[in-house]
Amino acid sequence: MLNNVSRTWLLSGWFVTVAFIVAWSVAAGARLSTSALLLVICMAPAVIMVLIGGGTPSPTVAEILHSVHTKDGRR
Repeated sequence: MLNNVSRTWLLSGWFVTVAFIVAWSVAAGARLSTSALLLVICMAPAVIMVLIGGGTPSPTVAEILHSVHTKDGRR
């Protein structure tokens, strides 16, 4: 199911959900500092996803195990 979901679509959905939650907390009468803290806490997973997702894919176990070769051909 998640193979067909793009990162942009997922992040957009996350941002819309966070905006809705923060707007609801402001409308419910929460203090501005509480709403700002809620915003920061909710944005942390999205920021981490952007930072991690931009790199190269992690090596598989087989790539790690078979990448160890010495100069004389021994393992």
